[in-house]
Amino acid sequence: MPDGNRYERGMKVRRQVLGDAHVDRATGNTTPFDQDFQRYITETAWGDVWARPGLDHRTRHLVTLAILAALGREAEFEMHVRATRNTGVTPDDLQEVLMHVAVYAGVPAANSAFGGREARVRPDPGGGQGVTTTPRKSVTSLDPDAHPPYLHEAYRSTVLRAPGASWFRCRRPCPS
Repeated sequence: MPDGNRYERGMKVRRQVLGDAHVDRATGNTTPFDQDFQRYITETAWGDVWARPGLDHRTRHLVTLAILAALGREAEFEMHVRATRNTGVTPDDLQEVLMHVAVYAGVPAANSAFGGREARVRPDPGGGQGVTTTPRKSVTSLDPDAHPPYLHEAYRSTVLRAPGASWFRCRRPCPS
């Protein structure tokens, strides 16, 4: 991609996808320590990758959501879920992406991303196509009362063998 003004192009795309309020907050919180990193994100992620002509923003956003869910990057995932109102990603789209994550990245990653979705993913109240979220309790640990011991053992024996499942922290004592 020709260089042009990567920062300006990146800022334009970043605002289109994440919204002015988020970008204003992020840039307003920039410090001398992270200013080079913020510039790098704007130029590289937004000005180079997101600005490429091969995929529209909706498709790129679906890919981004899948990757963030697969990697278990909950804070970044939540930010991008909120930004779906700007890219046309619907709750049905998100559900399909998370089902795909479950198959290809593992049930633990999809379970974390799906966690409480029905209570917090709903159509954008502004009438747009996006998705709105409400705060939720962390799902990185299981509530010992939420699953009986036999289920716990079945979950432990299948999930802990899966790649990337080291995040599993159950409060119920785990036999070795």
